[in-house]
Amino acid sequence: MDAGAAVIPAALLLDFGGVLADARDSRRIAPPELVLRIFNLVRGALQPGEIQRGLTDGAEAYSRWRDEDWPDELPQAEVWERFVIRGWPPAAQVPVRGAVAKLSYDWAWRDDWELRPGIPEALAAYTAAGVPLAVVSNTLCGAAHRDFLAKAGVGHLFAVQVYSDEAGVRKPNPQMIWNATDALGVPPSGCWFVGDSRRRDVACARRADVGRAVLMPSGRVDPDDPVLSPEPDVTVEDGHALAQLILQ
Repeated sequence: MDAGAAVIPAALLLDFGGVLADARDSRRIAPPELVLRIFNLVRGALQPGEIQRGLTDGAEAYSRWRDEDWPDELPQAEVWERFVIRGWPPAAQVPVRGAVAKLSYDWAWRDDWELRPGIPEALAAYTAAGVPLAVVSNTLCGAAHRDFLAKAGVGHLFAVQVYSDEAGVRKPNPQMIWNATDALGVPPSGCWFVGDSRRRDVACARRADVGRAVLMPSGRVDPDDPVLSPEPDVTVEDGHALAQLILQ
C-alpha cells in the first residue's frame, strides 16, 4: 500500500499505551500508594518492602510472560496468584484474593498518564472525516484505561473499546481486532491499526488482515523477533503525523 495515498479507512483502531497515552515514568511498576493499600489490607502480614518486591518481581515476570506468543489473556486473579502472591503467607493471600478487581485497577492506573502529542488533533481529524474509532489494547484492567480516556476528554470519541482482560485474549491474537471490527460492523481489510510494537501490534494487524498497519514507536522496549515482528506499512512519529495520513 502507498503510505502517501490519501485514503479514508473504514475504521481506525488504536492501541492505548504508547499510542493514545503514555506515562512520564515508564519504569514505575510498584506504585507506593498501592504498596500502602496492600499493607493496610493484609494488616501487617507483610512489610511494605516485601510487598513492593512482590509487585516489582511479579510485574517483571508477567511482562516476560506477555512477551511470549500467547493467544489468551490471564484472568486478573490468576495474574496475582501466579506472579505476585505465590509464596506469601495465607494471612496476606486471602485478603488480596478478595480485592483482586480493585487492586488490579489500582495497579493498572497511572497518575502520570498523558495523551501523546497530537493525539487529540488526530482523533478530531478522523472523527471529522467520518471514521469510527476503537481502542484495542492489552491490559490488566481495561476499566482504568476507559476512565483515563474519559477524564482526558476523548473517551466519547470511541465507538468501541476492546481490552484483553475483558476479551480473554491478547494481542497478537487477531481476535482482539476482530472483536472491534465486528462491533463496528466493518471488514478488517478496510481498517487501519495503530500500535507501538511490531511484535504485538503489527503482528496482530497482519494476522487479522488489517488494511494498513501503522507503527507509532514509543519509549517502550519492543522485544524484536525476525519471525514475530513484521514490518509496518507506515511509521508515524506522533498523533500529528497520524492525522496527516488522511489530511494529505
